[in-house]
Amino acid sequence: MSDAATQIKETVTANDVVLFMKGTKSMPQCGFSSRVAGVLNFMGVDFTDVNVLADEGLRQGIKDYSDWPTIPQLYVKGEFVGGCDIITEMTLSGELDTLFNENGVGFDKDAADKIREANA
Repeated sequence: MSDAATQIKETVTANDVVLFMKGTKSMPQCGFSSRVAGVLNFMGVDFTDVNVLADEGLRQGIKDYSDWPTIPQLYVKGEFVGGCDIITEMTLSGELDTLFNENGVGFDKDAADKIREANA
């Protein structure tokens, strides 16, 4: 396993929720990363952010690790969930709430409902 793959595996297994993104949760550097981080922040999810712009090996490594070509990438309990479009769909359908509930991840249900109401 490459150094990047080892680092990624350790990160996703050591943290309940991890977002590999361009930038940080407080300062996203692309619209897609901003959208996913914004949803997680608004819902009060405690997540670890990994800035792939800080390390080119990590930036390519996460794509190889997940076999997914784009960033951001969300992991919950070590499992790859998806990118921006999938997280957006899961948020609006309530599937993200279910995933968090099933995995014991705390979040603000009222905030999640507000996102759905605003996008109805």
